[in-house]
Amino acid sequence: MQYGVCNLSMVPLRLEPTDKSELVSQVIYGDFFKVLEQRKYWSKIRLAFDGYEGWIDNKQYQDIDESQYASLDTSSPKLSIDLVEFIQDEKHQLHPILLGTSLNALSILNHSHDGNIVEGVLSKNNLIETAFLYLNSPYLWGGKTPFGIDCSGFTQMVYKLNGYKLLRDASQQATQGEALSFIEESEPGDLAFFDNDEGTIIHVGIIMRDNYIIHAHGKVRIDRLDHYGIYNVDKKSHTHKLRVIKKII
Repeated sequence: MQYGVCNLSMVPLRLEPTDKSELVSQVIYGDFFKVLEQRKYWSKIRLAFDGYEGWIDNKQYQDIDESQYASLDTSSPKLSIDLVEFIQDEKHQLHPILLGTSLNALSILNHSHDGNIVEGVLSKNNLIETAFLYLNSPYLWGGKTPFGIDCSGFTQMVYKLNGYKLLRDASQQATQGEALSFIEESEPGDLAFFDNDEGTIIHVGIIMRDNYIIHAHGKVRIDRLDHYGIYNVDKKSHTHKLRVIKKII
């Protein structure tokens, strides 16, 4: 088995081994993974954090050995809490990193960092404050950063920054936690999931106080939540149909 770690701020994870393929997620600096298949230009990987699989360009990661992978896998995550920061390499060159970046691989990559970090499990009360860090970030299918993020990437990163693990896609996240019967039972930080006409979970957002929800739709935005679904305050119409509310923590 081969292993790798992302040594760039953010690189695309694609459905197929080509630059023209769909972006299914993003690999952020410090993310580490198993290499399932390696070709001349591309590698199929499985991310350690959430088990998500896809193809990454061989030029956009660094090989590590099994002991380094194991060390990263057992260490408590240290995450950058700055919107944009820099790490410095051994040549004193600066490399940008983004909000939610894992800094556990700094020594493996011979990099240094002196920005703000967060680690450990934080209170559920902190989730909404973290979510506001992404407010107005543009929507990007497969995105996980403040410069482009999708609905489940948003919820995953907010929970990650508070020490909790969510799976990658909305349909996967909907399998986690405890289902609630009514909106009135929910607390700020719980997740609301929404389906399409075929009953497939296609959207997720984070519940706030007083029947508001923060979610990524066009951008990370705040809308109303009722028993039918999300009521878009700009369009003055419902945009998503509520399926289930989950208490993750």
